[in-house]
Amino acid sequence: MIDLTAIPIKTADGSDTDLSPYAGKVLLIVNTASKCGFTPQYEGLEALHRRYSERGLAVLAFPCNQFGAQEPGDAEEIANFCRLTYDVTFPVFAKVDVNGPAASPLFQHLKHSAKGVLGSEAIKWNFTKFLVDRSGKVVARYAPTTKPEAIAADIERLL
Repeated sequence: MIDLTAIPIKTADGSDTDLSPYAGKVLLIVNTASKCGFTPQYEGLEALHRRYSERGLAVLAFPCNQFGAQEPGDAEEIANFCRLTYDVTFPVFAKVDVNGPAASPLFQHLKHSAKGVLGSEAIKWNFTKFLVDRSGKVVARYAPTTKPEAIAADIERLL
């Protein structure tokens, strides 16, 4: 099994990092966008973060502009939007591609580990969610239409 925590990612300011600070936590990893019909899910994601972070949940957002160009902003604009509109306090990382040849290694791993409808690896839209257990195993993939609160029971089981 791939060590999820060793996969390289970038912080919102473009610095290189990885997920090692989240080792041993339950992760909810989401590709997000600020101008999407599902953007209000930031509110539900923040509620999950506030409800479960002390018990070991980390909600991690990765903005993506691949679906209808719904994340056009730079890192500062995205951070300001998340903070001012939805009072987001969980980490929002650098913008990534989730599909195609430039797809983030993290999303390549997530998609391969938890396939979508009909076994497809492709992410269909913003706010696709991946739930990862404390050992780093991808245990579920949720459609963009799945509201964050609908995932609470699955999170509870992993905490």
